[in-house]
Amino acid sequence: MSETFAIICELVAARQVQLSMHGYDELINDNLLAREILAGIAAGVVVDDYPDYHKGACTLVLQKDQLGNPVHVVWGLAKGTQAPAILVTAYRPDPARWADGFTRRLK
Repeated sequence: MSETFAIICELVAARQVQLSMHGYDELINDNLLAREILAGIAAGVVVDDYPDYHKGACTLVLQKDQLGNPVHVVWGLAKGTQAPAILVTAYRPDPARWADGFTRRLK
């Protein structure tokens, strides 16, 4: 597990979460509920980790919706902060662009 994801999980458990405007829009676009994303974080699998991203550490996580369908969620921390966890975006991954159970990008 990435250090960023471990921190994110702790913050979500403590209900220290912020939803970005982009994240909100993407949830709506893909008929996802914030509560199902929050509830599914503990079973999430880190797909990619960006600890040195210029806007703050973030990580791409494979999660499942309430029906068990794959959802990619980008979680982050604003640069220079330790809280809250920010749900940057969430979307249903395109099977034509992903392999290995949505954990590896196709080139």
